[in-house]
Parts: sequence; structure tokens; C-alpha cells
Amino acid sequence: MSDRLADLSDQLIKAALSSGADAADALVVEGTALSIEVLKGKIEKAERAEGLDLGLRVLVGQRQALISSSTASTDAIAEMAARAVSMARDAPEDATLGLAEPGELATQTDASALDLYDAADEPEPSDLQDLAIRAEAAALEVPGVEKVDTAATSYSNRALHLATSNGFAAGYKRTTTGLYAVAITGAGSEMERDSYGDGRTYSTDLPTPEEVGRLAGERTVERKGARKPPTGSYPVLYDERVSSSLIGHLLGAISGASVARGASWLRDAMGEVLLPEALDLVEDPHRPRISGSKPFDAEGLPTAPRKIIDAGRLTGWTLDLGTARKLGLKSTGNAARSTASPPSPAAHGVTLTQGAHSKEDLIRDMGTGLLITSMIGSSINATTGDYSRGASGFWVENGEIAYPVNECTVAGNLRDMLKTLVPANDARAYLSRVVPSCLIEGLTIAGE
Repeated sequence: MSDRLADLSDQLIKAALSSGADAADALVVEGTALSIEVLKGKIEKAERAEGLDLGLRVLVGQRQALISSSTASTDAIAEMAARAVSMARDAPEDATLGLAEPGELATQTDASALDLYDAADEPEPSDLQDLAIRAEAAALEVPGVEKVDTAATSYSNRALHLATSNGFAAGYKRTTTGLYAVAITGAGSEMERDSYGDGRTYSTDLPTPEEVGRLAGERTVERKGARKPPTGSYPVLYDERVSSSLIGHLLGAISGASVARGASWLRDAMGEVLLPEALDLVEDPHRPRISGSKPFDAEGLPTAPRKIIDAGRLTGWTLDLGTARKLGLKSTGNAARSTASPPSPAAHGVTLTQGAHSKEDLIRDMGTGLLITSMIGSSINATTGDYSRGASGFWVENGEIAYPVNECTVAGNLRDMLKTLVPANDARAYLSRVVPSCLIEGLTIAGE
């Protein structure tokens, strides 16, 4: 970890205490981001950003304030700390505010075992351009593709350091390389598009640009001639590329922030069976090379694997220190934050139990219904779990895909939906949320 980031976080803490803060924590983030977009074999957009961001949170009694800056001079840090303390004195009191107790802080902070950082040299823009050009060319080679809307590559290299006034100080680095393509078929009202993309910690783990482009093209051509499906109540199969949204709604509802406000459709569900009893939902922030992995949370607490759902039953909320205190519980080590925001709870990466059957098996078994491959919009009632989303995909008849569909809406209640969930076995293990295709019984489809 950069000595510079450690020195800056230490300066921030000392400046806050000198300005009258009772306690403080500081997050310093430095990084580089590079992105290339191509069109017709030439660069359409090239962007590079380098930045240093400093975030300081101060506590004066039971009041807090947070201020961020990109200026790291000694005078700027002193001014930043003084302003934050002044703001905190005018803030409302909150009895749940406060840093972790020293005995709660992580002692094992080495991130090397998580393998989050690719030490290879930063790629040259010409190398990223070549990847995007090859992906675009591969998509255009798919019969039926009219043009490629987007072919893009990206690279980011970020280091962070967190320090608290009660003795925590640690940081780590992470890298990400991504490759993405969007293809188009048809024109006017008959135009359809689809995409494929991937992002990895190590660029060598990415699929080839030819594979990315080919998959984007093939997905697009499959959508040619899409029309609205019939209206009615049918089984719905969420393709693996969108199924994690279902688990995302569950994770949002068990966030301590939502539960503490009483604004969650699962606010009284502790210990209840929410999923079929054969299924677990496991959070594991220690999986190597995974974007959601981290050795400690944003309050300096250790992260650890836990079963959020055990044999279908909800075992606990996702908590940071503040929401844990509001609920009379202990933090689960799930604080997340940016330099411009205070800690709030967020899951670090989850895996849903996979099923015994393939997606194709579930398509065969569903008989007649909808396979969703893309979703737009969202209307979720936070207190009741009533659910409605726009969708597109494929209509299934007699266990086989019949035709592509678009411009439809699926609706139901998330409690009821999750209890009927049947997972396939096609989850990608390298994603932060490892969720296979999921079949849900009896949703209402609004089509033609």
C-alpha cells in the first residue's frame, strides 16, 4: 500500500483532532481509469482520468459531518478538518453514531490472499483500442447484424487507505479490465439490440474479444422480429444475466438501513422461510479475484463469510455499526462508503445454491411462459414487496423457445415469488453475485 495514502489519512485524522473532533476516520482513494470506444474500426471516444480523493468524517459528541476534497496540501487538509468540525457542531445528535470499539477492529488486513490486484503494466491505449476493434469486427461478422452501436474497453487501477482515530490503519489495491459490445439488427420500429460484456480483476481472465463480439451479435440476431407476448399468468424464467436482480431486491430489503427505518417488506421476517428449503444464500467477501471481496469493511471491521439464508430461512440483517446499534445488534462487517458519503450497510458478494438442472431443462419443464433476458425500469413497493418491471426476452411454448418478445411487463409480490424460486445450474462463479437462471411460478405478464 502506498505510503502516501497512509500519510494523508494520518494527516486528516490529526487535523480533525486538532480542530476539536472527539473522533474521526479518513478514507483516501487514488486511482487511474482508462476507457476506449470504437466505431467502424476507429476511436470514437478515449478518456483517461487520474485522481486523488480524500474523505474525512468527524464526530463531535453524538454529531457527525463528512467532507471530501481532491486537494491534498497541508493547508487544504487543515481547512477541510476545521470545516468538518464546524459542520458537525451544527448537525443533529444521533445516539447510534460512533467508531468501532478497538477490540472490534480487524487485525488481519492483508489483502494479498484475495488477489484483487493485477501487477502487470497498465495497458497501452492502443492495446485497448485493438481489443475493442476486434470485438466490433467479430460482432459484424454475425449474419443479420446491421451495425455495432458500441464496442468498448476499460481499465481501472485503484488504491484505498482507511484510518480511524482509535487505531485502525490499512489499505489495499484492486484492478479491473472490461470489454463490452452492443450490436443492432433491423431498422426503425423493427430495430433490436443486445449486448455482451465482461469485467475481470486480471485481464488475462477475460474472454477473447472475438468471443465477446460474437456473443453480442448472436444475442442480437436472436431478437429479430420481437413482438409482445400474450397477457396472463404464466411461469417466468429469469436468465442468468438478469436473475441476480431478484436476489438484489432481497438484499435491499434486509439492509439494516431499510429495516431500521421500517421501510422494508422483510422488516418482520427474521427467522422466516423466504426461499425453498433446499437453498442457501451465502455471503463470502474472501473469494479471490472477485470484485465484491475485501479484507475489512469501511469502518475497519473484519469481513467474514456468513449464511444470509440457511435452508431457505433468513438468519440476519446486513448491518454496519450505526444500523446495528439502532436495532440493538452487532455489526456484520458490511459497512460500505465513498469519500463523499458516510458508512451504510451493503452485502460484499453472495452465492445462491445452484440447482440440479440446466436452463434448458427449466425451459422444457415450464411448458408455456416467458424467458427474460433483459429488464428495464422498476416499480418496487419497499414496504409491501409488490413488484413490476419491464422485460424482454423469448416466449416459450410446449417447452421450446417460440419467438422473441419485447415491450411487456411482469408483476407479482416478491415474498410469493421467492418462495417458488427454482434455480438452474448455470451461474458464473467469478461474478460478485453468483446467481443462476431462476424459474418463478405464476407471474402476471402484461403484453398484447
